[in-house]
Amino acid sequence: MSGLFDSHCHLDDAKFDLDRPDVIGRMQHNGIVACVTVGSDLVSSQRCLDIAGDHEDIYAAVGVHPHEAKEAPADYLLDLENMLNKPKVVALGEIGLDYHYDFSPRETQAVVFSEQLDLAYRHQLPVIVHVREAHGDVLKILRERAPKLSGGIIHCFSGSAQSAREYMALGFYISFAGSVTFKNASKLKEAALAVPFNRLLIETDSPYLSPEPKRGKRNEPANVKYICEALALLRGTPYEQMAYMTAQNARDVFAIQL
Repeated sequence: MSGLFDSHCHLDDAKFDLDRPDVIGRMQHNGIVACVTVGSDLVSSQRCLDIAGDHEDIYAAVGVHPHEAKEAPADYLLDLENMLNKPKVVALGEIGLDYHYDFSPRETQAVVFSEQLDLAYRHQLPVIVHVREAHGDVLKILRERAPKLSGGIIHCFSGSAQSAREYMALGFYISFAGSVTFKNASKLKEAALAVPFNRLLIETDSPYLSPEPKRGKRNEPANVKYICEALALLRGTPYEQMAYMTAQNARDVFAIQL
């Protein structure tokens, strides 16, 4: 089946509370065949599970975001493990390191990240990795565990072409969000050119990071078409081919049959 696949959004976010059914309807009307709604803590992960359970074309990822690492209860891994056994869960995420805001101590972030990687290994699930200003430490942690992992995604990629190559060498896909549509994103566009078709994904990260021409407005899954358009133009590829390849890659990494 052809069509777009939004590999990362947050449909559980409160910004969608007033019109979530309309947002999902626009997603379907605009040719998005599936999306993954991604948790950031235990509560949001459960909301993602509930949303995915109500919609055939929506899947869930569950996990504890680095911002929330310091708030994770002592038994959070048990709660996550119970969620991972539920239908429609296709990945563990989003997890990782964020040194831009440092909302959680870096040591705590590293522990929670590593523990969740080990949990993903036990369940043979891919991981969705958040990394901001922490590529060196994320790569170090991933290299220690890469042989055991079932791959995953570096979401909302913000690094260089070289760091993209290093992640891909560990078996990861590279996902680009709205920032690749920005006029001043020359470094990011260089990285996008370095990613082969079979490792390329697109996402909205909605309701955040709206692409051009929707910048400044609330983002939503329907806008993934603008990321697809930008990458197709950048790479000199027909839009339909970009849509097909990125959707196929999403199906592959998440082991989804559509």
